[in-house]
Amino acid sequence: MAAVPAPDSPGPLAGIRVIDTSNTFMAPYATLLMAQMGAEVIKVEEPGGDILRQVADTTGTGAGPVFLNTNQGKKSVVLDIRGDHDYAILTRLVADADVFVHNRPPAAARRLRVDYPSLGPGNPRLIHCGAFGYGSGGPYRDLPAYDDVIQAASGFAYVQTNGGEPQYVRSSVADKTSGLFVLAAILAALFERERSGLGQAVEVPMFEAMASFVLLEQQGGAVYDPPRGAPLYARTASVNRHPYRTADGMIAVMLYTDKHWQTFFRLIDRPALASDARFATMSARTAHTDALYGIVESELKARPTAEWLRLFGEHRIPATTVNSITDLLGDPHIAAVGLIKESRHPEVGRIRTPGLPVKFSRSKPPVVGPAPLLGQHNHLLDELGGGASG
Repeated sequence: MAAVPAPDSPGPLAGIRVIDTSNTFMAPYATLLMAQMGAEVIKVEEPGGDILRQVADTTGTGAGPVFLNTNQGKKSVVLDIRGDHDYAILTRLVADADVFVHNRPPAAARRLRVDYPSLGPGNPRLIHCGAFGYGSGGPYRDLPAYDDVIQAASGFAYVQTNGGEPQYVRSSVADKTSGLFVLAAILAALFERERSGLGQAVEVPMFEAMASFVLLEQQGGAVYDPPRGAPLYARTASVNRHPYRTADGMIAVMLYTDKHWQTFFRLIDRPALASDARFATMSARTAHTDALYGIVESELKARPTAEWLRLFGEHRIPATTVNSITDLLGDPHIAAVGLIKESRHPEVGRIRTPGLPVKFSRSKPPVVGPAPLLGQHNHLLDELGGGASG
């Protein structure tokens, strides 16, 4: 098994070896976070490489920007596991690993022999994680799935509109959210292994993950049986919930508690609204969200952004400017906490990528290098009885 780390090894996951055969976004996001926490992540790629290498790749090097962000700190080996020679190498890798990750649907995983019954017996302490579209217990289990499909299936696209056309969020939110479920599930299984000494299979389906994510606050009155009201959360469904125009720009403000609203009504010289039956309590405000947010939209136009930010800051009301991606990359707080890391990639030169956003008081995260070239670490296979056939 993987060696126990020295006390001064970097990262809380130092000494954990992960064999990751997944591609695109979902599971690779989870294993990125593991690498940033100190795990050794060996990315097993097919001879053509992870398809994500080509996304927005303007250099022709297989170092597209999303791949560079998603695969920092990992090691790349190339194996064609459909063939017996390379599959045997994979099994030897897995025999010395703590975690194995794949993203094939159940039937495909069985065909490729990467399911738990195929790999688990060779390593009783293995945490085997399958991260795919739909759970193995349901009728959709072998359907293919990507982010857009799961945004639609889970209701996420539906709740982006108020009776109009469903819309996708302009981010791979289903992939990334499900990736956090993958991380949480693997870490929980590793924790349980510390007690039992045994590995196990973990299944993380995107559909169920995102369905639970959406239903948390959007189930509404349908949480009761029989229902006591319609689904959806009125506050987030309001047509008037969006960043607001000020006299000279835009601002985002989140007025939520009784104190927030009472203060805001004073700031706009309309204190009587605090005793208006529609707005006096959380329950009443939720039922009259459109009218309430309509007032906010109208009143914020009266003063410039800087003045609103000063007033909201003085009264501890959460508010901010509306950043573009360029603004975000230059944000002074992002710079102060060191979220963006600089490194040099052997093909494309100097790059800037987001680091681990969480902090540990004792377990200092490692310095994570850039995403690997395809097959950059094939030398790791030599000690397992020969190089890959691919």
